[in-house]
Amino acid sequence: MEKVKSYIEQNKDRFLDELFGLIRIPSISANEKNRNDMLKAAEYVKYSLLKAGADRADIMTTSGHPVVYAEKEVKEGLPTVLVYGHYDVQPEEPLDLWKSPPFEPEIRDGKIFARGADDDKGQLFMHVKAFEFMTAKEMLPCNVKFMIEGEEEIGSPSLKNFCAENRELLESDVILLSDTTMISLDTPSITTGLRGLSYLQVEVSGPNRDLHSGLYGGAVANPANVLAEMIAKLRDENNRITIPGFYDDVLDVSDDERKEMAKAPFDLKAYQDALEIETVSGEAGYSTIERTGIRPSLDVCGMWSGYTGEGAKTVLPSKAYAKVSMRLVPNQDSHKVDQLFEDYFKQMAPPGVKVEVKSLHGGQGYVSPIDTAAYQAASKAVEKVLGKKPVPFRSGGSIPIVSDFEEVLGVKSILLGFGLESDAIHSPNENYPLENFFKGIETIPYFYRYFAEMSK
Repeated sequence: MEKVKSYIEQNKDRFLDELFGLIRIPSISANEKNRNDMLKAAEYVKYSLLKAGADRADIMTTSGHPVVYAEKEVKEGLPTVLVYGHYDVQPEEPLDLWKSPPFEPEIRDGKIFARGADDDKGQLFMHVKAFEFMTAKEMLPCNVKFMIEGEEEIGSPSLKNFCAENRELLESDVILLSDTTMISLDTPSITTGLRGLSYLQVEVSGPNRDLHSGLYGGAVANPANVLAEMIAKLRDENNRITIPGFYDDVLDVSDDERKEMAKAPFDLKAYQDALEIETVSGEAGYSTIERTGIRPSLDVCGMWSGYTGEGAKTVLPSKAYAKVSMRLVPNQDSHKVDQLFEDYFKQMAPPGVKVEVKSLHGGQGYVSPIDTAAYQAASKAVEKVLGKKPVPFRSGGSIPIVSDFEEVLGVKSILLGFGLESDAIHSPNENYPLENFFKGIETIPYFYRYFAEMSK
């Protein structure tokens, strides 16, 4: 297995060239105009897996974007690892904030800058290249399957049904994915928890058309003003969410677990400096790590109304909109939270406006146990390559489909991510350190070895 470092060194330029070929495809699942790009990216992933040594690779249709399925059977009776990833990416806007074109990968300061560099094309490609190494050297100690989807960035609406319809095909002993972060290569960690998600769009409607702000201002309810006031009421002075019943299913984390979380290194000043903010904000009584790991949150992801072009146009808008993201903790049900939000938001609306609430996507939170053979194999693999035992760490992010995997396939997931919080995923100038990319390729083969040994 020690040959993996020399294999990476000999092939690293090719690895990057091939990764860049995938990154250059603008596979934005949220945009209908990119539908052909989605299929092109799926074809690219399929070809990459076949080239890496898969026995078969197929593009399988869903009700949405296709899934790439591939497999390599070493021997019947050996444990099977199902690798999950996604080839779709977030929209690239705002374009003017990118220092280089988002779909033209560029290496600067030891990092790959591009949309999808980390999330998830760079991390997905670690698995492809680790798999290539093991098949090329005939060192694969277990059977491997791949399920690479194209809808993660829009909530994976088709994948749960795909899993249910292909349960036998996807049968495995563990699901392995790299779509998460670690604290750093110096302080490695493995994600053991994900928050759930409830993502909604609200519309506040007033008059039947835009009105002259001089002739009507002060006499007619302005939907933009009303929406701002309603959103302001969603959190109180302690930054607690005010929706009735919202906290009913939130499980309090024990003092002992909070003390363990506090052992993770965290430099608050460096955190603030990196974001160029003077201070942090959040629910009173909790640390920054706790606010993003074990507590729910509510944030506005976008607002628009009226005239937003250059110069002035004195109108009172007839409609106002907002997109609201609620990150949920395990035990909170996203469908229940959707309904609680809608009931409360409509109830607080003043006379003179109408309110519509539409759920866009969501999913449940997930906690991965640390006493399983798969987690121990991942921990041992990280320690082997990075020289330190990784810290179990709960992430503030969401991968809604992970909880569905356990429900539908009955299999636990290992969240072996090599991204960093500083990688600016979903933002302009998304990036991924070259060292993390190559260390991921080096680590994954050890996971396979240790998992196979521990599963005997």
